[in-house]
Amino acid sequence: MSAETNVRNGGRAVVATLAAHGVDTTFGIPGTHNLEFYRHLPEFGIRAVTPRHEQGAGYGADGYFLVSGKPGVVITTSGPGLTNVITAAATAYAESRPMLILSPGVPTGFERADVGMLHETKDSSGAVGHLLVSSQRTRTAEGAAQAVAEAFAMFDSARPGPVHIEVPLDVLEGAWNGSVPVPFAGRRPGLDDHVVARAAEAIGSAKRPMVVAGGGARRAHAEVARLIEALDAPLATTANGKGIVSETHPLSLGSNVRFPSVQAESGAADVLIVLGSELADSDLWGGVIGAQRRIGVRDESAGQTVIRCDIDPDQLNKNLPGDILACADTGEFLIALMSALGIGDDGAASANDDGTESSERHGSAASAKESGADRVARIRETWATDFDFDAIGARVTRLVEEGAGSTVVISGDSSQVTYDGTVHALTASTPDQLLYMPGFATLGYGIPAALGAKVADPARPVVCILGDGAAMFSIQELMTAAELGLGIPFVIVDNGGYAEIEGQMVDRDIEPFAVRLARPDFAKLGESMGGAGVTIAEADIDSALPRAIAEALDRTVPTAIHITVGH
Repeated sequence: MSAETNVRNGGRAVVATLAAHGVDTTFGIPGTHNLEFYRHLPEFGIRAVTPRHEQGAGYGADGYFLVSGKPGVVITTSGPGLTNVITAAATAYAESRPMLILSPGVPTGFERADVGMLHETKDSSGAVGHLLVSSQRTRTAEGAAQAVAEAFAMFDSARPGPVHIEVPLDVLEGAWNGSVPVPFAGRRPGLDDHVVARAAEAIGSAKRPMVVAGGGARRAHAEVARLIEALDAPLATTANGKGIVSETHPLSLGSNVRFPSVQAESGAADVLIVLGSELADSDLWGGVIGAQRRIGVRDESAGQTVIRCDIDPDQLNKNLPGDILACADTGEFLIALMSALGIGDDGAASANDDGTESSERHGSAASAKESGADRVARIRETWATDFDFDAIGARVTRLVEEGAGSTVVISGDSSQVTYDGTVHALTASTPDQLLYMPGFATLGYGIPAALGAKVADPARPVVCILGDGAAMFSIQELMTAAELGLGIPFVIVDNGGYAEIEGQMVDRDIEPFAVRLARPDFAKLGESMGGAGVTIAEADIDSALPRAIAEALDRTVPTAIHITVGH
């Protein structure tokens, strides 16, 4: 027996529980106070990824989740290690994504003692708890292990989000005499048969249904596809729902709920089905979904029926009051709904007693005057006035997709090239192809998120596209990618600073200042960090960028691709 397995302390209790829940990777930076977590990782076969900043650990864990489907786990040290990860954790909260953060804390009895201990913080758990789903300061090794098990149960049964567990130093280093908690399923909200029946009745008479899906429907992609095909209904998604159904599908309107044409169609639907979305303004850009006079005020004269499903009851009336509210897991609700509608597992309608198809009874393709595919085609024809598909962000995204292939995962940032480019220009076939955080809109996300995605699936092509301003928030993580041997192209579109904010200054009659920034030579910076570097002028991207992407993906080190815009 090795020395490590002889140490049965609080750190081992936590790590053994992580392993029991399928954790194979953690993100974080070793520190003086968290080494009893790290001691046990090798024994349980858990990989430790070390970014160059704890914020990068949090974003890396988020990217890892979006590709692997497994909650990201972050280990920080006390004090600054924990406070450094808070922005990434708050991002996970805003986007409803699971993340487990583990940190040591001051010893039991020293809470708020203010005695000058290393990394001493007034109330770490209390502070973090105000920003996340929960923060728990444990009292025993057994309690710490149980807290981990409870976090994983919550991730699977409720609206997911970040959970912090603080283990006091004396507990982390002290004896553990308990056993590893057995993973257990959390209790999801139960389906209300009456709600399912009412939803089926409303859909049964629909002539012009439409579906809007958000991040809460990601796991139900198969059920969403079956539903829209059976109802012959167009589907629009939010950015977090991008790719729930392939955007090449004839019923897909893509992740374009911000487009006026899509919003108008949602207002014209007689039955609007909203799945797993809060319909946030960060997606709608000042517009509204559904027949509303303004956000939260329905246009009753439209006669629209709104069906909403969300696992979080507090989401069900947010930004669009509903008529039929299903507090349930989206997949479970859709399975029950389609059963009530007589839709089989293959998406086909079952036969009625009189031999006619059930689809005729509930007003899908057979009775619609304009087919769903025709509606989608008509709406798409108007998009040239809704969005500039020739802008630099959209062009770069299409060229990246050309060079990397249709399965590419693209991470973005709070950059114009993302929200005015990749969100709309990427043709996603699966719900894991866009790594983005539209709600919290934090700078610095893209580079470490790409790193986490590549760790989750090394064989998958992963590319990061972001602006020069965003890149400087986390450029140090190129060193981490080089260290890990990750062949990720990082496409940095350099327009000279914070151009979006500069434009807003001009709109407010403020003479621009503090937004035009000095930048490094990103290609040389990539080379200095052990990777490769390429510089491409905007005029040359059509021919040079796809080739540069393909070559970068063949490398075992990252490539900084510096696109100079207007230089």
